[in-house]
Amino acid sequence: MFKPTPNPPETDPTSPYESFDSNKLHEAADRALDHYLCPPGSTPPPRKTRGMYAVTADTKNEELLADASATLASAKTIAQDFANMAPAPQRRALLGIAQLIMLGELAVNRALDNLELVGVGSIH
Repeated sequence: MFKPTPNPPETDPTSPYESFDSNKLHEAADRALDHYLCPPGSTPPPRKTRGMYAVTADTKNEELLADASATLASAKTIAQDFANMAPAPQRRALLGIAQLIMLGELAVNRALDNLELVGVGSIH
C-alpha cells in the first residue's frame, strides 16, 4: 500500500538545556547579554511617573478625547459581540447598550473634530 505522506522526522525528546555543557553555554550567554545590555554601575533610564492609564492634570484634551473615543469603540464592539451570543431578551438589551455607547463615541468624536478645527484656525 502506498502512503501519500512520508513519516515525520524523528525528534530528540530531550531539551537542549539538559546536558551540563548546554547549561554552561546558556549561563554564559546570559552573562554576556547582561554585561553588554546592563553594564554594572550604569543607571537605568528614568521612568516616567505617569502611568499608562493615569489621567493627570497635564494631559491634553485631544489625548483624552482620542483615548475616550478608542475606549468607547472597544466597548461598543464588546457589547455587540456579546449581543450576538445572547438569547433574544438579553440581545436587545445589549444592542441598546451598544447604541448608547455609539452615541457617546459620536459625541466624543465631534468634540475631537471641533478641537482639531480650533487648533488649525489658531495656526494661521
